[in-house]
Amino acid sequence: MLLRQLASKLDLDTSIISKVERGDRQLKKEQIPLLAEILNADKEELLMLWLADQVYSVIEGEPMADEALKSVSKKLKKAK
Repeated sequence: MLLRQLASKLDLDTSIISKVERGDRQLKKEQIPLLAEILNADKEELLMLWLADQVYSVIEGEPMADEALKSVSKKLKKAK
């Protein structure tokens, strides 16, 4: 699929899709289910990858990132 075709289906400019493809920009969470439908991909997997990218962008380069992720994991397990 061409970038312009995907951009049209997502109602975005081709330049935005190009930036997403290069990793310079991320789609909004609300756009992920539509992307999954267009690409015939698993919506839950794409949402998980989107969320992982969000977390990574916050902790990238932090010296205690690993420890922070472990702490968050423990909190998530307790919350269940």
